[in-house]
Amino acid sequence: MATETKDAPLSGVRVLDLTNVLAGPFACHQLAHLGAEVIKVEAVGRGDLARNLGADPTLSAKGMGISFLAQNAGKQSMTLNLKDTRGKEALRRLVKTADVLVENFRPGVMDRLGLGPDTLRADNPRLIYCAISGFGQDGPWAKRPAYDQIIQGASGVMAATGDDNTGPLRVGYPIADTVGGLTAAMAISAALNAKDRGCVIDVSMLDSVLATMGWVVSNYLIGGAVPQRNGNENPTSAPSGAFQCADGLVNIAANKDEQWALLANHLERADLLDDPLYRTREDRKSNRLRLKAELETVLTTRPARDWARELNAIGVPAGAVLDVPEVLAHPQITGRDFLALFDMVPGLDRDITLARIGAMFDGKRPSVDAPPPVLGQDTETILGAIGYSEDDMTAMREEGVI
Repeated sequence: MATETKDAPLSGVRVLDLTNVLAGPFACHQLAHLGAEVIKVEAVGRGDLARNLGADPTLSAKGMGISFLAQNAGKQSMTLNLKDTRGKEALRRLVKTADVLVENFRPGVMDRLGLGPDTLRADNPRLIYCAISGFGQDGPWAKRPAYDQIIQGASGVMAATGDDNTGPLRVGYPIADTVGGLTAAMAISAALNAKDRGCVIDVSMLDSVLATMGWVVSNYLIGGAVPQRNGNENPTSAPSGAFQCADGLVNIAANKDEQWALLANHLERADLLDDPLYRTREDRKSNRLRLKAELETVLTTRPARDWARELNAIGVPAGAVLDVPEVLAHPQITGRDFLALFDMVPGLDRDITLARIGAMFDGKRPSVDAPPPVLGQDTETILGAIGYSEDDMTAMREEGVI
């Protein structure tokens, strides 16, 4: 068990992680932090593609790329050649000991290997089999390859991001992979709670992203409003968006009439309250760019953080626009046990800091106690536990099965 707390929510649950790159590994990353034992089953000789991805070429060359490190802490790693009969047999033996299997191959790949959900659930009827794919297991796009940017474009996210000059625009991190992974982790957690455990979960990244676009999708389905690109402006209210200050941007969300009044008075622009262009919420929305320019005549005189501090103090939601180094160094993050330091990680011979999950339980953040694994480091231990002898494993290693 790879968690610091014995009473972690998923303590005692075994997960087989057959996934690559991001959506699947991120899903299993959530489960590991929640207490599950996660065994990462990787391809012999190369492992998860993410081992060779990330901003540090030296780490990628070692098979411990940053993209891999980011979502594989606390997992065990074993290698199996699933195209070999003995590799298939080893996986099937392992499935009999597992509660969950997660894979993100293209639809049909596991069936062609003879390891599809019908086969594996015949071995273990209580198995929760979760397949993550770009578009789902059926439909006209099911067999298409899918990467995060493809889903961002297909879902309408890009069409609704940016402004008339910059859009359509990709969200600046792999939101579709991440949302797909979170959806899978949520669905698996729910399935583990079923009275009669055992099912096949079909997670579509496209469906997952659309499900998070509630207002945008519903505005079209119910109101007939096609999403527009609004840049940093919140189309539901005004003044609500990003405003230029002396040193950068500040987000202000004066969504209520009383917040608008507080903002105008604090900026010493009470004259705007009586201006017929801005009298009602709808007036302000219709004239948002003119109002933005009026407010920026004052906001540009001082730094964003000063305005944020003052506006929050009087009840107007505001926050300076930070970059990643700034937010990670802020006491709001450093003081809530969000970051984990792993000393002298095997395969790296250096310390690394990684993010934990975004939830706390009774004031404590769940955490794994082991760093991301070197490829195949646990193969022999895991196989030995399910009945393979030293001679078996020697032969399998020599013949490329492990």
